[in-house]
Amino acid sequence: MKYIKINPADNVAVALQDLSKGDVVEGVVLSMDIPRGHKIVLSALKAGDNVIKYGFPIGHVTRDAAAGTMVDHSCIKTNLEGLLEYKYEPLDYVINDMNGRKEGSKCFSTPQGGAKNTSPLQNTPYTFKGYRRADGQVGVRNQIWVIPTVGCVNGICEQIIARFRAEVPDVTGVDAIVHFPHNYGCSQLGDDHENTRKVLSDMVHHPNAGGVLVVSLGCENNQLDAFRELVGPVDESRVKMFACQKVKDEVEYGVQCLKEIYAVASRDVRVDVPVSELRVGLKCGGSDGLSGITANPLLGVFSDWLVAQGGTTILTEVPEMFGAETILMNRCQDEATFDKTVSLINDFKEYFMKQGMPVYENPSPGNKAGGISTLEEKSLGCTQKCGGSIVRGVLKYAERLSVKGLNLLSAPGNDLVASTALGASGCQLVLFTTGRGTPFGSFVPTMKISTNTPLYEAKPTWIDFNAGVLAQDEPMDSVAPRFIDYVLAVASGESVNNEKHGIREIAIFKQGVTL
Repeated sequence: MKYIKINPADNVAVALQDLSKGDVVEGVVLSMDIPRGHKIVLSALKAGDNVIKYGFPIGHVTRDAAAGTMVDHSCIKTNLEGLLEYKYEPLDYVINDMNGRKEGSKCFSTPQGGAKNTSPLQNTPYTFKGYRRADGQVGVRNQIWVIPTVGCVNGICEQIIARFRAEVPDVTGVDAIVHFPHNYGCSQLGDDHENTRKVLSDMVHHPNAGGVLVVSLGCENNQLDAFRELVGPVDESRVKMFACQKVKDEVEYGVQCLKEIYAVASRDVRVDVPVSELRVGLKCGGSDGLSGITANPLLGVFSDWLVAQGGTTILTEVPEMFGAETILMNRCQDEATFDKTVSLINDFKEYFMKQGMPVYENPSPGNKAGGISTLEEKSLGCTQKCGGSIVRGVLKYAERLSVKGLNLLSAPGNDLVASTALGASGCQLVLFTTGRGTPFGSFVPTMKISTNTPLYEAKPTWIDFNAGVLAQDEPMDSVAPRFIDYVLAVASGESVNNEKHGIREIAIFKQGVTL
């Protein structure tokens, strides 16, 4: 398959591989070379005409475009502008999950195009091997985390871990002992200060941590006593906190705390857990023209399957919902959820406007080089990741999950900030689709899914799963079950590339001043 016309209403096709002048697409002879992922004009467009992809306008051309030519960011302009008013118009048809069950009466089946969830899987109870925690949560990793309340003690945390490893060289029973440095915890005001406190508190409660050591300086804004109160009750054999200014030798003290935590956490074992306990974040970055055709629809199929099993998925990157937000709004379970989704969208637009920044000029240079021209195009591809399930919950930044099913989360598009927010909300792992490639990893396993096979072949130390085969005639019916099996294997302990290479980081959303 050399190209695809995603929706019958489209007036462009997408090249699935590099095409040459003279090749024929939908009966149209190409008058120029077309790179993989880029759009091919199927019928002549006049300046001002809309470009239709996924069955929706993705912007308008700024100059005439002949059939057989390429349209890209140089000649397409977004149709989006300003704040919008929205009306709740729930859709009345249903989708089938991969076990043949139905998700409800106010749902739809990928109306923006792309792959649909039509492949039945065996109707058996799915499980994975996870760690049952005392608070009822389930972890997919058993790690010990060292979390600084303030950036001033990042170096001390590293020293504590280094000495612990020297004194306990044969560590068994835990997957990793990790320090998560950050620059915050002091000189912050308002929402920034609270965001830092909430994200760090969320990490203390995360089920992937069998134990946590919180290290404070003692004089920072994020005071340890107040932070301890925010965190609330914990198992003090697994969660320990101290202020460096209040002990004689902070490294020695920290090592002793780590040894006590390790003695408890190292005894944890994996047990069979129903897949309904999985909470999975959905993220994309370095997207290309195939993202909305291969990898993102694959995640959509997975999301619908997991939700139908009683599990949870979370979609974030609010700026990359702009232009496709009504699709999500009309899938909300009720008007109250719809109202929260409207606030989710408009609050982020107002954030851009308060900063004096353009709301809709989103695609990055890498996106444009990969074939994405406008925010509408990016958003229609991005939202494919959550399939067609009903929206059950809407979360503020750093808010923890409270309802199962598909949730929306307030966070920016930045890869590490958004992935950190997904982990903080309670996701045990993040599925990350990419057409350009990236090596990063957040504080939970961050699985990279390539949109195209050349990326998978070029970056085997970055990419964990290749969805590019969907552009090479392998059907969704065979790719999706294989992908589900792989996700469950990762949930059961198989490492992904960011873990294999020790790439684990956090980034906290910052909006205001630094004192």
